[in-house]
Amino acid sequence: MDAQGRGRGENIDPADQWVLNPNTGEYELRLSPSAPQSPIPAPRGPRNTGAGNPRAGSASPDQAPERPGRASPERETPGRDVPPQRRRRGAPEEPPGRRGRKPAKGKKAKKVLLWTSGTVAFLVLATGVGGYLYLEHLNDNITSVSDDGASTGGFKKDQAINILLIGTDKRTGAGNEGYGDKGSEGHADTTILLHVSKDRSNATALSIPRDLIVDIPDCPTQQEDGSEKVIPGSTGARFNTSLGQSGRTPSCTMRTVTELTGIKPDNFMVADFNAVKTLTSAVGGVEVCLGKDINDPDSHLNLPKGTHRIEGEQALAFVRTRHSVGLGGDLSRIELQQQFLSSLMRELKSNDTLTSPSKMIKLAEAGTEALTVDSQLNSINKLKDLGMELGKLNVKNLTFTTIPVVDNPAEKIKATVVLDESKAPEVFDLIRNDVSFTEVKQQQKKEKAAVAARLKGEKAPASEVRVRILNGGAPAGSAQSTLSWLQVDQGVGKSENAGNAPAELAKTTLEYAPDQADQARRLADILGLSGSAMKPGESVTNSQGLPAMTLTLGKDFKGAGVSLTPPDKAPDDIKKSTADKVVCAE
Repeated sequence: MDAQGRGRGENIDPADQWVLNPNTGEYELRLSPSAPQSPIPAPRGPRNTGAGNPRAGSASPDQAPERPGRASPERETPGRDVPPQRRRRGAPEEPPGRRGRKPAKGKKAKKVLLWTSGTVAFLVLATGVGGYLYLEHLNDNITSVSDDGASTGGFKKDQAINILLIGTDKRTGAGNEGYGDKGSEGHADTTILLHVSKDRSNATALSIPRDLIVDIPDCPTQQEDGSEKVIPGSTGARFNTSLGQSGRTPSCTMRTVTELTGIKPDNFMVADFNAVKTLTSAVGGVEVCLGKDINDPDSHLNLPKGTHRIEGEQALAFVRTRHSVGLGGDLSRIELQQQFLSSLMRELKSNDTLTSPSKMIKLAEAGTEALTVDSQLNSINKLKDLGMELGKLNVKNLTFTTIPVVDNPAEKIKATVVLDESKAPEVFDLIRNDVSFTEVKQQQKKEKAAVAARLKGEKAPASEVRVRILNGGAPAGSAQSTLSWLQVDQGVGKSENAGNAPAELAKTTLEYAPDQADQARRLADILGLSGSAMKPGESVTNSQGLPAMTLTLGKDFKGAGVSLTPPDKAPDDIKKSTADKVVCAE
């Protein structure tokens, strides 16, 4: 029965009122002028944002403060109809949204993907998914906790994006008693650092093993009463204790990832076991492939060899199993989870999902309910903006890989792992330098060639190179040590230490005027700078009143004489897979 055929006061699914208009690509409300508008879920009071308890209850809805800059909708009692806006007789109905806002023409329905939980689950939204009150309802679904200054301050549309996706083993919700550690505070059971390239052509999902031995830094953490407490760090600890242990919050996991990889996440998202169950059910199930029969009493997964569509409890059992796949450890389970995520991505990007109002609304409900985000990502509009950036990705250019590790040599009985120092630093460098793990598009190749061309051409003698050196985030003393090395070992006598730069830079840069290009090429050759580090611009005046180039040592500076040319492709021996490939678990 459709929305118009139901009685007033009944609980009507909002999805029943929306259909996709093939002419505009937008979802539209289909009601007759005389029919009452169906009820939209009543907005709930905001949730407690205390860091110590992300999902604890908050003040009652009546006491909730109004959202600044927005109209205050009347709170409805459950089941009460919300009347439609008035319009001139004979005028066409306006699409949902704020009065006076014109709908976009000729645009396809916006796609959004995102998300992870005890394994994964990407939040899906569609623009035009509901009216103002419904968006307010979704806003009230979202729980946020402080980022405690551990993030970059939030993703930016014109830059590469790094999102930390954390799945915890906290056993909340009905039916989860058989999973996770009994009494667990919710550790970082599954963690993925999702890097999306600046041009949105590719992305890398880097899994971090929960049993990886790391150094956890001191973590300034906001408490429920608004005060700040510094939770002491620890060395030689399991990565999963960066959350939950000793009152550590997701911001501490974020700090640990920065310490480990040198990559500072823009935002974080956290979910528990329920996210896998609710999101897979909302999308209608996810297809997985088994290369053998599996009957795991620990995870409760019992499936024969072959392809299966799983959801809910069965999906959670699939991503939790480990003893029946690979070598039976956490690394084998990570591969299984990556396969599951790839399949989920394909499902979310399929037309069956994107053209179904019912699925989109169910996903929006399930995603916002299961989601705990940082304080920089605490509204449906911010999530939508992030989703729009992620929606530009093609699944064939979404690569899943795991931090290279080896068994902990300090253990007789192998239970933990440590970084593979011969491979892990290169993986981190690739991500820091926004290098794709898949084949780049032709346009990217042209851009790379243009940058590389800056290094080609005549090089001036070292004795003619005139440069001022600034410290822009490198370790203290780097400018002076580089100056000495250039003058004594490399013959760059016309160089000087100009002190600290006005602001810190992530990467070392060399700025030069057009007539200094030959000097710039010589200095880049000496320092091992890439073409991307060379910035055509203007010269500056040195202490002798002569024009000079400016070398600013950034946070990536590793010492005088250490090359700063980043890798341009992923090494062949790094194990990886892309989201468009179907892989059968063995």
